[in-house]
Amino acid sequence: MKTSVLSFLRRYGSLFLYGVALASLLFLLKWLELRFLFIHYSIELYIGSIALVFTLLGIWLSHKLTRPKVVVLEREVLVPGPGAGVNNEMIARLGISKREMEVLTLIAEGLSNEEIAARLFVSLNTVKTHSSRVFGKMEVRRRTQAIDKARRMGLIP
Repeated sequence: MKTSVLSFLRRYGSLFLYGVALASLLFLLKWLELRFLFIHYSIELYIGSIALVFTLLGIWLSHKLTRPKVVVLEREVLVPGPGAGVNNEMIARLGISKREMEVLTLIAEGLSNEEIAARLFVSLNTVKTHSSRVFGKMEVRRRTQAIDKARRMGLIP
C-alpha cells in the first residue's frame, strides 16, 4: 500500500503540488472578493438581512394566525334500534303525566309555546305550566336540555 502511494507521488507529485497551489490561490481570491463585498456593501447587506428576517417572521406569524383550528368532538349518540319505542317505565318513574308527555313531544318537534297551545287547544299559561313541571321532573333548565335528556332516557323517539 505504501509503495503505491509513493509511486503515485513520484509520478504525479508536481501536478498534485500545482493543483494545491491553484486551489489555495483561488480560495484566497474568493475570500478577498467576499471581504470586498462585505466592506463596500455592508449597509445594504445589513438592511437586506433584517428585511429577510422580518419577511420570514411575517410569513411564519401569518401561518400561525390564519390557520383554521380543527376541533374534533367525539360524542356518543344513542340511536334507538328497530322497535324501540317510548320508555314507559322511565315515564312512570319520573311521574310525567300524559299531557306533559304531549307537551314534551311537541317541544322536541321544535314548536313554540304558542304553537303548542294552539295544537293542544289549551292556554299559553297551561303550556308553560306543563313545560316547567317537565323541566323540574327531568332536572333541566332549558328546552334543549330537556329534549336531549328525554332522547337519552328514551322518553321520546
